[in-house]
Amino acid sequence: MRRRLRRRTRTAGRRRRAEPVTDDLGPKLAEHAWYGKTTELSETGLVTMARRLPALIGQVMALAWQAARRDLIATVALNVLVGVFTAFGLLATTGVLTALFAAGPTPERVRAAAPALLLVGAAVAVRGAFAAAAQWAQARLRPQVEQIVERRLYEATTAVELASFDDADFQDHLHRARMRGVDSAPSMVDNAVDLFTAAVGVAAAAGALGVLHPVLLPMLLSTALPEGWAAVRAARLGYLTQLGVVEVRRRGWIMTELMTERVHAAEVRSFTVRDFLLRQHGVLADRLRRVMLGLARRQTMARVWGDVLKGVATALMYTALGLLLWRGVMPLAVAGTAVLAIRTGQQSLINLIHALNRCYEDGLYFSDYVSFCRTAEARMRRPRTVPDPRREHGTVEALRRFREIVVEGVTFFYPGSDTPSLRDVSVRLRRGEIVALVGENGSGKTTLAKILAGLYEPQRGQVRWDGLRVADLDPEDLRRAIAVVAQDHTHWPMTAADNIAMGDDLTADGVRAAVERAAAASGADRVIATLPHGLGTLLDKRFADGRELSGGQWQRLAAARGFYRDAPLLICDEPTAALDARAEHRLFEEIRRHAAARDRTVLLITHRLASVRLADRIYVLAGGRVIEHGDHRSLMALGGVYAELYELQAAAYRSPDGDVARPNAGGARRPRAEA
Repeated sequence: MRRRLRRRTRTAGRRRRAEPVTDDLGPKLAEHAWYGKTTELSETGLVTMARRLPALIGQVMALAWQAARRDLIATVALNVLVGVFTAFGLLATTGVLTALFAAGPTPERVRAAAPALLLVGAAVAVRGAFAAAAQWAQARLRPQVEQIVERRLYEATTAVELASFDDADFQDHLHRARMRGVDSAPSMVDNAVDLFTAAVGVAAAAGALGVLHPVLLPMLLSTALPEGWAAVRAARLGYLTQLGVVEVRRRGWIMTELMTERVHAAEVRSFTVRDFLLRQHGVLADRLRRVMLGLARRQTMARVWGDVLKGVATALMYTALGLLLWRGVMPLAVAGTAVLAIRTGQQSLINLIHALNRCYEDGLYFSDYVSFCRTAEARMRRPRTVPDPRREHGTVEALRRFREIVVEGVTFFYPGSDTPSLRDVSVRLRRGEIVALVGENGSGKTTLAKILAGLYEPQRGQVRWDGLRVADLDPEDLRRAIAVVAQDHTHWPMTAADNIAMGDDLTADGVRAAVERAAAASGADRVIATLPHGLGTLLDKRFADGRELSGGQWQRLAAARGFYRDAPLLICDEPTAALDARAEHRLFEEIRRHAAARDRTVLLITHRLASVRLADRIYVLAGGRVIEHGDHRSLMALGGVYAELYELQAAAYRSPDGDVARPNAGGARRPRAEA
C-alpha cells in the first residue's frame, strides 16, 4: 500500500512539474488531448532516450535514403575513413614520440622521427580531405530531405477534411509540426550524421587508447556520462517549456500579423487599436520572457552540475595516467600519445554528447511532425469510387450528367461543438434549377452549401447525386463537378488570368478564350481593362508592379472563377455582397442566363431576397433546420418567416420619407440603395 502511495505521489509530482504555467489568456494546454502524449514522450532519461533514439534516427535516415541515397552512402563511408585515419595518426604519433624521447643527440633523434612524422602529416592531410568531402555530401542531404518533408506536410494539409481546420487541437498540432517539426527533419539528418561522425571519432580514440593501455578506455568513457545527463535534462526542460507556451506563441504570431500585414493596416488605424494590440502583444511577450528566463536558469544549473561531474571524472582519469607512469607500467612516449588520444577522445565525446542532445531534442519535434502527418493522413477521405453501372463513362461522367441532387436527413456538428449546425436537413436540387437558401445569419446556409460541395461530411444523413452516394465518391471527382463563388474568397497573389483559370494552363487551346468569356459574363472584364497589363497583371501590392483591387472588383473576379469552371453545379454564396446595385443586378441576371444556357444547376445563398424571387425553389433555414420551402409566390402566401423577411426588406422602398425603414424586433436597417 505504501509503495503504491509513493508511486502515485511521484506521478502526481511529475504531472505538476510538466503542467504549463498559464495566465488569463486562455485554457491550460494540459486540457488538450495531445498533451499527455507529448509529456510522456518528453519525460525521459538516458536509458529511455537510448531506447527511443535509434527508432527516431532510423525514421529520419529512411527519409535521407529516400531523398539522396548516394549522398547518404558517401557521407557515412567518408566519415568512417576519417575515423580510420584519426586512429592511424594517433598511433603513428607514438613512433614520433618514441624517437624523440630516445637517448642520443637531438639531430639523430629528429632524423629517426622523420618517417613517423611524414606518416602523421599524411594521415592528417588525408583525414582533412575525407572530412571536407564528407561535409560536402552531408550539405547536399539537407535541402533534399527538407523538400520531401515539406511535400508530405503540404500533401496532408491540402487534402485533410475541411472540418479539421475548425478543430483547435488540430490547429495547435499543425502549428507545432509546421514551425518546428518541418525544420527538425533536416536538422536531425545533420545531427545523426554528426552523431555518427563523433562516434567514429570516439571509437578511433578509444581504439588507440585500448592499444596503448586498456585501463584508460573505461575512464575516458566515464567522462561522457555527466555531460550526457546534463544534455538530456536541458533538452527535456526546453521541450516541456516550448510545449507549455505553444498556444501563447501562436497568439503572439497572430498579434504580429495584425500589426504588420497590409490587409489589417487600415482598420488598425481607423479604429485606433494600436495601443490595444501593443498591450496584448506586451502581455504575451512578458509571459514568454518570464518562461524563457526561468528555462535558461534551470538549463544553466543542469549544465553546471554536468561540467562539475565531468571535471571530477577527468581528474580521476589523469590521476590514473600519472600512476601508470609512476609505477613504470607505461613508457613516457606512450603516455604522451595517450594524452593526445585522451584530448582527441574527449573532444569527440563532447561532439557526441552535443549531437546526442540535438538529436534527442529534434527527435521530440520530429515525432510531433510524424504524429501530425499520420493524424492528418488518417483524416483524409479515402472512399471507394463506386461507378454507376448505368453510365458507360463511369462516375465522373455520371456526376456531370446528374438529374437530381438529394440531401436526406443531414445533421452536422463542428468539431468540439455539442450543438449541431444542421439538424435533419433535407433539400432537392434538380438539373437546370435555381435553388435559393434563405435565412438569418447563423442559420446553417453556408454549412449546407459546403456539405453539398463535398467540403464537409455530415455525421448523419447522406447526399446523393442520382444514385451515387457522396460518401462513396472520390472527393476530387465530386469537386470537379462543382464550381463555387464564395463570399470569403481568396485573393490569390497571382495574375488576374490565374485568379480566374485557377491552375489551368493558360497556353492551352481555348483556355484564354474561356477566361475572357467568364470575365465578360461576370463584369470582371471592366476591372481587367483598368489594369496595366490586363490579364497578366499581378494582383498583389507586395510585389513590384503589383496592383490591389477593391472588394467589389475582387468579387467580380471570384464570380468569373465560378463561371469559368465548366461544372454542372454552381454554388453562389453571397456573390454580390460587395457589389453596387447596378453590378448586383447584372450579375444575378447573368447567373440566370448562364444557368439556362448551359443547363447548370445554381445553388444561391443571399440575403438580398429581391434576387431570389425567380428561383425555382426556396428553402428557408432557421436554427439549422429547414422551416419552409417552396417558390416565392407560395412562400409569400404562407405568411411565414420568408414573407416577414421579404416585407422587412421591401419596407425600405415603401417608406414615405424615403429614409431607412425601422421595422420591429428582428428587422434590419437597410438603406434604399441596398434593399
